[in-house]
Amino acid sequence: MKGLRETDFAYQAVYRYLTTLINESIGHGHLRLPSLRHLADRLNVSISTIQYAYSLLEKEGRVYSVAKSGYFAVPVSSTDLIQSGNDLLETVYVNARRPGMFVLSADEPALLQPLDSPLLLMERELLRQYPRQPLPTSQPFGELELRTALAARYTSSPVRCWHAEEVFIGADLRGVLEILIIVLGLNDATVVVESPCDWAILRLLQAACVRVIELPVLANGCLDFDRLKALLETESVRLVMVSSALNMPRGSLAPDDNRRAIAQLLGQHHSWVLENDCYGELCFEVGRLRFRDLLDPERLMVFSTFEKIIGPEAHYGYLLSKHFSADLQRHFLLRSFRLSPIRQKAIARLYGNGRIDQHLHVLRRLLKERKGQMTQLLQERLGDALQVVEPQGGATIWVRSLRQVNVRRVFQRLLAHEVVIAPGELFSLQGLHAQHLRLSHTLGSEHDLALALGFLGDALRLEAID
Repeated sequence: MKGLRETDFAYQAVYRYLTTLINESIGHGHLRLPSLRHLADRLNVSISTIQYAYSLLEKEGRVYSVAKSGYFAVPVSSTDLIQSGNDLLETVYVNARRPGMFVLSADEPALLQPLDSPLLLMERELLRQYPRQPLPTSQPFGELELRTALAARYTSSPVRCWHAEEVFIGADLRGVLEILIIVLGLNDATVVVESPCDWAILRLLQAACVRVIELPVLANGCLDFDRLKALLETESVRLVMVSSALNMPRGSLAPDDNRRAIAQLLGQHHSWVLENDCYGELCFEVGRLRFRDLLDPERLMVFSTFEKIIGPEAHYGYLLSKHFSADLQRHFLLRSFRLSPIRQKAIARLYGNGRIDQHLHVLRRLLKERKGQMTQLLQERLGDALQVVEPQGGATIWVRSLRQVNVRRVFQRLLAHEVVIAPGELFSLQGLHAQHLRLSHTLGSEHDLALALGFLGDALRLEAID
């Protein structure tokens, strides 16, 4: 079957096949899709497998059935794209979710090698082990087995150790960070963040009226020690947020000596530190020094998500904190996250049996290979237009235009060719990175990357500022 991975369930491959057919139908009205029997013969799977894939698409509103006529793709107008407006982020989001778009802005490393099949298999096994067990409708702090597994994974020594009661799991990372902002009283407080910074985090801080001071990452990947020192001495900084290892979207790693100097400076000022570990497992070189290896654990909090390494089937966010437990518990109770206990147990078992580590070994290798292919293509096709920051991990590449260009207009031009990029200004609240772009290198084979890069090169030349 075309596109079938060894770890797929058959219906998943059928689902992807049908999704491609539907995406190709945009602009062709009510396209009739293959019959159950015809598709079963074509793909060499059972009719029940085809039926299940169609039923999933029907629930999503992507297809509809007509008695005695079969299934049809739901037509999508090609004229309802949001191509202009003041909210650039909204425009990126809307267009990235449209069928048929080439999403060069994506940051989804796990989609290159998702762990959904082992996760779902483990879940099925656990459902047999725990038949009809009465389970609570809500788990305010997360499943104990998973919290214990995370505490063990983050423990590196008798001094730098964590316990299950210091781990909090929420339905998604956004919900966890919203609680943290409330508990820490960050409204109208001053927070220092690395820049560039994830746009979702910046928007959360902005919505909470947090005063954000951006600390730009230098060209060599270092954090500016003198700038941070001056900020800590002159500003009432409530919190400093740093990346555990990779700064994303740059994909760069601060040298160990710079990391030690920053950690020592933060320790001298007794600063609260929030470590972003969403990409900590995605460094190409394992065993790199992380901030939590250097900082006082009593002044440290860590947040992350499973989604970047497992995939969308594990969308939970989590937080590790040795303090504020009463307030955190109260707000997690008030939020009353509804989390699947069996799904959380399945994730915990994948950590416990070493399956996550095996998966990460393969995922890092694949990401590194794709990074090499993408950077080579960028240098060959756009070497005279873009400077590439060589990523040390992750699923994206940070590039800078060598000419002064209007990147927003570049973005708009590419939308006309059904290509979505992420302009660098999204990763700052203070107008930084206006000449930068984030590009994905984990792209499916259904799109022509060379053609998309050709469109990008044309747009960069046309929008150059004299």
